[in-house]
Amino acid sequence: MRPGVEYRIEDLAHHSGATVRTIRAYQDRGLLPRPERRGRSNVYGEAHLNRLRQIADLLDRGYTLASIKELLEAWDAGRGLGGVLGLVAEVNGPWTDEKADRITRDELDAAFGGTPDERAVQEAIELGVLERVPGREDEFLVPSPQELAVAAELYAAGVPLLAIAGHLRELRGQVEHIAARFLEFTTEHVFARYLEHRPPTDADAAEAAALVRRLRPLAQQTVDAELARAMRTFATRHLQQHLSPGAPPVPPDDVPGAVVLPAATIRAVHRLVGPENASAFVTAATEREVQARTLDALTGTAHETGT
Repeated sequence: MRPGVEYRIEDLAHHSGATVRTIRAYQDRGLLPRPERRGRSNVYGEAHLNRLRQIADLLDRGYTLASIKELLEAWDAGRGLGGVLGLVAEVNGPWTDEKADRITRDELDAAFGGTPDERAVQEAIELGVLERVPGREDEFLVPSPQELAVAAELYAAGVPLLAIAGHLRELRGQVEHIAARFLEFTTEHVFARYLEHRPPTDADAAEAAALVRRLRPLAQQTVDAELARAMRTFATRHLQQHLSPGAPPVPPDDVPGAVVLPAATIRAVHRLVGPENASAFVTAATEREVQARTLDALTGTAHETGT
């Protein structure tokens, strides 16, 4: 647009995408400068259009109108929005290297036994495992292909689809609690000093954004390490309960996550080391396998990174 162009309020609404009512509400709240009065008409300029676009962008980023007003006042005072928007972009950026994918309905049905299940598909959409593609009834966006692959493996192992969905709901609540605690912890000990000014200065916002980049992988690394530790502890304990000499079989429902070994495997272990040593043998074998897989994973990671 040319500098110095002028708009009536209807034209401003058309170019900005806001409604006339919204523009007037922004004026009343002090978010938008008042127009110039030309005779009996109100005239808006390029600055008004740019301000409306800034407000729309900040709303899309999750800011409230009250916080937007503070940011815009800082902008008008010459402090700028560059650092703040950079911090917002960093926080809103991807928290995983995983890339979203697409899947057709036929491919989805094939991955889950070949029989269409509308209820399960709706559950997946409500959970965000699948997202509809506008204008494509036979295609879905998959935000996390890994999550969908896990569901397919569990289904192939005999877990009903609705049980998988229920487990994911429960797991998601627990993981969200972990994420909230990690954010509270890092805010208290790391980010509080950068956020004490509202809005923060450009320098503080830029430094906080750099810290977000450094700390972003720590939450997942911590959870991965603790999950591996817990799985080894509980898996070993469950195996001991199932293989202890003289102990009655433990029904899987009595021990969440219990692993039932085939009877032939148990008999083979008994023949090899004796019933009295079976539990210790399986425990040691399990620990060696976990250590070997951990070493393989670390070696593979080092090879990929060239270290």
